[in-house]
Amino acid sequence: MQIEHLHDAPSNSSTLMLNGRFDAHETDAFRATFDGLNDDGIHHITVGLGDVEFLDSTALAELVRGMKRCRENGGDLVLSSLSDPVRVILELTRLDAAFTIN
Repeated sequence: MQIEHLHDAPSNSSTLMLNGRFDAHETDAFRATFDGLNDDGIHHITVGLGDVEFLDSTALAELVRGMKRCRENGGDLVLSSLSDPVRVILELTRLDAAFTIN
Protein backbone atom coordinates (compact mmCIF):
# COMPACT_ATOMS: atom_id res chain seq x y z
CA MET A 1 0.00 0.00 0.00
CA GLN A 2 1.12 3.52 -0.71
CA ILE A 3 0.21 6.47 1.50
CA GLU A 4 0.21 10.00 0.11
CA HIS A 5 -0.08 12.75 2.71
CA LEU A 6 -1.60 16.12 1.79
CA HIS A 7 -1.66 18.83 4.47
CA ASP A 8 -3.95 21.87 4.42
CA ALA A 9 -2.24 24.42 6.67
CA PRO A 10 -5.08 26.99 6.84
CA SER A 11 -7.52 24.41 8.24
CA ASN A 12 -4.86 22.37 10.08
CA SER A 13 -6.23 19.22 8.48
CA SER A 14 -4.69 16.43 6.47
CA THR A 15 -5.71 13.94 3.84
CA LEU A 16 -4.16 10.50 3.56
CA MET A 17 -4.67 8.99 0.12
CA LEU A 18 -4.25 5.21 0.24
CA ASN A 19 -3.51 3.02 -2.76
CA GLY A 20 -3.42 -0.79 -2.98
CA ARG A 21 -4.26 -3.36 -0.32
CA PHE A 22 -4.95 -2.13 3.21
CA ASP A 23 -4.47 -5.23 5.34
CA ALA A 24 -2.60 -6.55 8.38
CA HIS A 25 0.73 -6.13 6.58
CA GLU A 26 0.12 -2.42 6.03
CA THR A 27 -1.44 -1.27 9.30
CA ASP A 28 1.89 -0.43 10.96
CA ALA A 29 2.73 2.09 8.22
CA PHE A 30 -0.76 3.59 8.40
CA ARG A 31 -0.63 3.80 12.22
CA ALA A 32 2.79 5.48 12.19
CA THR A 33 1.64 8.10 9.67
CA PHE A 34 -1.72 8.66 11.38
CA ASP A 35 -0.32 8.86 14.91
CA GLY A 36 2.41 11.23 13.75
CA LEU A 37 -0.25 13.62 12.46
CA ASN A 38 -2.27 13.37 15.67
CA ASP A 39 0.85 13.91 17.78
CA ASP A 40 1.52 17.06 15.73
CA GLY A 41 -1.93 18.41 16.63
CA ILE A 42 -3.79 17.46 13.47
CA HIS A 43 -7.11 15.98 14.53
CA HIS A 44 -9.18 16.48 11.35
CA ILE A 45 -8.05 13.76 8.97
CA THR A 46 -9.60 12.50 5.75
CA VAL A 47 -8.65 9.05 4.50
CA GLY A 48 -9.12 8.61 0.75
CA LEU A 49 -9.95 5.02 -0.10
CA GLY A 50 -10.77 5.33 -3.80
CA ASP A 51 -7.70 3.37 -4.87
CA VAL A 52 -7.88 0.70 -2.14
CA GLU A 53 -8.72 -2.66 -3.68
CA PHE A 54 -8.92 -4.68 -0.46
CA LEU A 55 -9.56 -3.94 3.21
CA ASP A 56 -9.37 -6.56 5.97
CA SER A 57 -10.56 -6.61 9.58
CA THR A 58 -7.21 -5.35 10.86
CA ALA A 59 -7.46 -2.30 8.62
CA LEU A 60 -11.06 -1.71 9.73
CA ALA A 61 -9.94 -1.84 13.36
CA GLU A 62 -7.18 0.66 12.59
CA LEU A 63 -9.66 3.07 11.00
CA VAL A 64 -11.96 2.77 14.03
CA ARG A 65 -9.01 3.39 16.36
CA GLY A 66 -8.06 6.45 14.35
CA MET A 67 -11.62 7.77 14.39
CA LYS A 68 -11.77 7.41 18.18
CA ARG A 69 -8.41 9.11 18.62
CA CYS A 70 -9.43 12.07 16.46
CA ARG A 71 -12.75 12.45 18.29
CA GLU A 72 -11.05 12.31 21.69
CA ASN A 73 -9.08 15.35 20.59
CA GLY A 74 -12.07 17.30 19.24
CA GLY A 75 -11.60 16.29 15.61
CA ASP A 76 -12.90 13.63 13.28
CA LEU A 77 -11.77 11.07 10.77
CA VAL A 78 -13.63 11.21 7.46
CA LEU A 79 -13.56 8.51 4.79
CA SER A 80 -13.74 9.70 1.19
CA SER A 81 -13.89 8.40 -2.36
CA LEU A 82 -14.65 4.82 -1.37
CA SER A 83 -13.86 2.15 -3.94
CA ASP A 84 -16.65 -0.38 -4.52
CA PRO A 85 -14.92 -3.18 -2.55
CA VAL A 86 -14.35 -0.87 0.42
CA ARG A 87 -17.93 0.42 0.31
CA VAL A 88 -19.28 -3.17 0.35
CA ILE A 89 -17.13 -4.13 3.35
CA LEU A 90 -18.17 -1.03 5.29
CA GLU A 91 -21.83 -1.74 4.53
CA LEU A 92 -21.60 -5.43 5.46
CA THR A 93 -19.95 -4.60 8.78
CA ARG A 94 -22.32 -1.64 9.27
CA LEU A 95 -19.34 0.57 9.92
CA ASP A 96 -20.68 2.92 7.26
CA ALA A 97 -23.02 4.21 10.00
CA ALA A 98 -20.11 4.93 12.37
CA PHE A 99 -17.95 6.95 9.97
CA THR A 100 -18.50 10.23 8.24
CA ILE A 101 -18.23 9.36 4.55
CA ASN A 102 -17.84 11.89 1.73
